[in-house]
Parts: sequence; C-alpha cells; structure tokens
Amino acid sequence: MRTPEFIIFTGPMFGSKTTKLLAAIERFKYQKREIVAFKPVMDDRYSDVEIVTHSGGKMSAHGVNSSKDIFAIINTMETYPDVIAVDEAFMIDGISECLIYLFRSGVTVVVSSIQLSASGNVFEEVRDMMPWATKIEICPAVCTVSGEDAYYTHRKMSTPGEIAVGGSELYEPRCWEHH
Repeated sequence: MRTPEFIIFTGPMFGSKTTKLLAAIERFKYQKREIVAFKPVMDDRYSDVEIVTHSGGKMSAHGVNSSKDIFAIINTMETYPDVIAVDEAFMIDGISECLIYLFRSGVTVVVSSIQLSASGNVFEEVRDMMPWATKIEICPAVCTVSGEDAYYTHRKMSTPGEIAVGGSELYEPRCWEHH
C-alpha cells in the first residue's frame, strides 16, 4: 500500500488550479493508479461530465451535489479507487468530511478550489481540509489592474450569494492593493 497524499491547489480564479490538478492526475495515471474524478453539478461552464481548464485541458468526471453522491458512486465501482480528484471543491456540500475520511482510509486526494469568496469569506469546506493536507500549493493569478501576483478574486458585478458560477465575465483576479 502506498502512503496516501492529500494535495490541495488553491488560490483565486484564473490561478491555474485545475491545470495543476490535471497535471497531478496525469502523473498518477503513469503510475497505473485507479483514479476517479468529481466536479460540482452546479459548475456547468464548460462541461457537465468533464473537469475542464480555462485553456481547454480536460478529464472525465462525475458531477455531484454532495459527499453522499461521491460515496454512492465509489460504492458502485468494481475497483476501489486509490486516487480521488475533486475540482471546485468549495461548491460540494460535505466534501471536507468525505475527503478526510477517504484520505484516512488510505486514498490519495487531489483537490482544486478557491478558498475565499470574492467578498473575502473563507469557504469552510476548504478550510476544514487544510489541516489534513500533505501539500498545499497557493496558485496566484495575474492581477488585471497591476499585473502583479493576484491572491484574491474580485466579482465585477453584484450577484446574490457567496457562490455564483461564472468566468471572466463575472470575476477577475486581483492583487492586495486592488482587491
């Protein structure tokens, strides 16, 4: 049995978090690992059945609303996965408890997710995973105002709620000075 890893790629919108997740998964494929990927159903920007980067990289994935969906899918698989990939984890209810359980059971977990809303509130699901992580990589984007490293997401227009699915029409990365 391999020592499991819990890898989190986090940062603002457009920080290449999903690109890094797909690169990590590609490496696990070369190791002949059994991989299953998940994405939130609500994130239908590019595909309902794939994790897709802004630049077009993609991987097949199961759309889920909650951790219950993840367990239901895993329980129907012939071979239990030893790597779980989750994109946009902050959008999935109960994801932290689910992934911590899987990690403690020996499964490698790879997550990409923003950790702060555009209004600066911490997404609790992501916060709760971080103490279990064996690797956390902060992925800065480029500030659309200054060109400096951007660690924050700016919402360009007012929308209700902390989570509003969108791309560059709704969000842009910002540095400390311009957030």
